[in-house]
Amino acid sequence: MTFRDLGFNEQLIEGLEYMNFVEATPIQAEAIPIIQEGKDLIACAQTGTGKTGAFLLPLINKLSERKGDANGNVDVLIIVPTRELALQIDQQVEAFGYFSGVSSIPIYGGGDNNSYQQQKKALTKGADIIIATPGRLLSHMNLGYVKLENVKHFILDEADRMMDMGFFDDIMTVVSKLPKSRQTLFFSATMPDNIRKLSKRVLNDPLQINIALSKPAEGVTQGAFMCYSKQKVALAVSILAGEGKDLYPSVIIFTSTKRKVSEIHQSLMRKKIKAEMISSDLDQKEREAALIKFKNREIQVLVATDILARGIDIKEISLVINYDVPGDAEDYVHRIGRTARADSTGTAYTFITEDDQDKFFKIEKLIDATIDKLPLPIEIGEGPEYKPGTRRRGGGGYRRGGGGGNRNRNRNNRGGGGNRNNRSRGGGKSNNRSGGSSNRNSNQGGNSNKRPTDNRK
Repeated sequence: MTFRDLGFNEQLIEGLEYMNFVEATPIQAEAIPIIQEGKDLIACAQTGTGKTGAFLLPLINKLSERKGDANGNVDVLIIVPTRELALQIDQQVEAFGYFSGVSSIPIYGGGDNNSYQQQKKALTKGADIIIATPGRLLSHMNLGYVKLENVKHFILDEADRMMDMGFFDDIMTVVSKLPKSRQTLFFSATMPDNIRKLSKRVLNDPLQINIALSKPAEGVTQGAFMCYSKQKVALAVSILAGEGKDLYPSVIIFTSTKRKVSEIHQSLMRKKIKAEMISSDLDQKEREAALIKFKNREIQVLVATDILARGIDIKEISLVINYDVPGDAEDYVHRIGRTARADSTGTAYTFITEDDQDKFFKIEKLIDATIDKLPLPIEIGEGPEYKPGTRRRGGGGYRRGGGGGNRNRNRNNRGGGGNRNNRSRGGGKSNNRSGGSSNRNSNQGGNSNKRPTDNRK
């Protein structure tokens, strides 16, 4: 389906064609007609499927047709979990609405006094589209000058993420100030129970769309490395350095904590790999500067916490590295969704330690796929075997031998000489059984000294 088929006005069509947007994505083709009819909607679709355009385009089309009728009010209110997502949506409004004369302003914390005053002015005098994080919007609302009584369209983007971040009460406070006669749209990657609970309180007889829920994009080639924690930096350098600079020119490394972000960044810089970092410890200007460098290809690597896993639209990311296995299986889908956006292709690698095996097994169950366990480069040494579900309840490791025989108390010493770790099993032959349930890894005693590859067929 083309955008012309969706009945947009000529100004918007002209802008879309100027940007080479002709065909609507599946979520856009299904959601836009519903939004045009003024109905409430819950839309579930994975990252990178065009969700933002699905709600922006029909609203920009409506705004452009009734331009000049705002009367100092906010027409569209979009609530998002992070400032990065607010900025991204604002940029898309600027692009989509260029020929239609529709404008927007992002409302988020962390800026200077000048940005705060600009936000106040927009909220006081009215704006076509306001894109806000809950905390900063509430801080403006508490000062008494925010006009929301005439909002016609209310959108909650990344709704599941906001529930995870504890924004339920904040959202309900905002909703209490909105008119009951409005259109409400929820866009989310997943549909957990707390979203269903919220939707019953906020939406009016909504329609629902589900597209490719909880599945990685088809263009992502996935692989995993079994390794010990102390091997992770060397493994990352092995992937990124040398030939990796050309093979993976644009890389995001996701890690679990702000402290690790700094450690990884410093380790990469010591190895002469151009990298920047981004976390909530940095102020807004520092974060924006890092993103600009990354978008402009001035650096190869951006190291980040999950703050970047959703809502950041950076095109042509060649590789995503999960330095740590995410605690939530859904977050894995969002992380690797940073690459292979739309019809492009990309690669995603995950570093799995012994302690991460059960978490990674849950990810494989969620996406209904067994991810290839790739051999470690020979210079890094051997890693553990992938045997999820074999942790002893009271012990400190995984049982190394098979089942059945005598259970020697000291067998689970990691790295000890008595471990049955398949180091020389079969004289260096690969134990990788393609498609098998045990998924034994060929990095035990493997004889390959080649750089890790994405195993594209």
